[in-house]
Amino acid sequence: MPDDALALMAFDDPAVLWNGAAIVLLLLMSAFFSGSETALTAANRAKLHAMAEKGSRGAALALRLRGEPERLIGAILLGNNLVNILSAALATSLFTALFGEGGVALATLVMTLLVLIFAEVAPKTYAITEPEAAAERVSRPIALLVWALAPAVAAVSRFVRAFLGLLGVRTDPEAKVLAHQEIAEAIVMHHHEGAVAKDDRDRLLAALDLRHREVSEVMTHRRNIEMIDASLPPEELIDACLASTHTRLPIWKDNPENIVGVIHAKDLLREVNRLVRENGGDWSAAVRKLDPLAIAMQPWFVPDTTSLDEQMRAFLKRRSHFALVVDEYGDLQGLITLEDILEEIVGDISDEHDPTREGLERRPDGSVIVDGAMTIRDLNRACDWSLPDDEANTVAGLVIHEAQAIPTPGQIFSFHGFRFEVLERKRNRITRLRVKKLD
Repeated sequence: MPDDALALMAFDDPAVLWNGAAIVLLLLMSAFFSGSETALTAANRAKLHAMAEKGSRGAALALRLRGEPERLIGAILLGNNLVNILSAALATSLFTALFGEGGVALATLVMTLLVLIFAEVAPKTYAITEPEAAAERVSRPIALLVWALAPAVAAVSRFVRAFLGLLGVRTDPEAKVLAHQEIAEAIVMHHHEGAVAKDDRDRLLAALDLRHREVSEVMTHRRNIEMIDASLPPEELIDACLASTHTRLPIWKDNPENIVGVIHAKDLLREVNRLVRENGGDWSAAVRKLDPLAIAMQPWFVPDTTSLDEQMRAFLKRRSHFALVVDEYGDLQGLITLEDILEEIVGDISDEHDPTREGLERRPDGSVIVDGAMTIRDLNRACDWSLPDDEANTVAGLVIHEAQAIPTPGQIFSFHGFRFEVLERKRNRITRLRVKKLD
């Protein structure tokens, strides 16, 4: 009997029809597993959380499923591979019955196309267009699947970890990406795609980076601190406070290292006003009675290893904006203010009383002239560079670290893809440099 006649007789066989229906059902299940995997892994956790807060049980369940990625992915992969292999076996049996020995090759070709189009590409394309909505819909059946296949998934996971262990690979199923790291990577990615502007990227990354930076990196060094000698005559002390651009000034006694208080300009003004009123408007008599230590606030000392995030929280909790920084031996290293920390996020904050700060001096050849005390972070932010700041905080410090010496004017160094030329040096400090990015 001809093969065509055999094929027609086979199509009338109920077993063949049931076989075909089973294959269609298995393909639908495969499509469901593929789409669910894409939806649950691509869904934005923040959006799912917002949906759950509004009362969506499906979104809340999807969040719980994402909290156990090993069980979720293991169950979906197990179910998907099971239905794909079973559908392929049934298709081979069906096409062999219909077309004889040539049915094996035909079944392979047909099932590859069907699985690729209808069980992989189509459901995943749909899921990626609306991942949160799709994750909400599939969360309940997938949760049931994860529960049903939990023993099998656990056994497979243990076997895989044991097998990888034999190859010298150590796995940690509890390892999770840190939230801060995940957010930072997302910000950088969106910046490269053009969705986040450079200034916004810098501010967001700086805010996330506060927990990794210490006050010693942004403090005003003790060499640059404006301080007042408590032994000064009252007139000179008032003149010094008025001449300063700062409202809070440390006051020392006997030794500049011995900080005994912090004078606030408002407190000084109130005290002078009170004394003048008590002395019937006699300014000279009032000033002679001024005791700076009586109005000085107690100094607040913080370790130089305190993170900027912790220090900012401490400022807010104490309702204070000013702290003195000491090292592990208690020696004064500098001072830190709330404004210093905020400037790390939003950039330089200046008012009408701040001295004019010289910014970068850009040259036509692409180089920049910078002050040696400029921080590497500020230079990177201004020029969109990526100089490392692990070993030094300032540009001068980086040059000294790499040169392993204090360079003299005219010396030129090249490292980290940049060219550094020392322009000026005062004693042991590099005060001015030219920096250019190498092609």
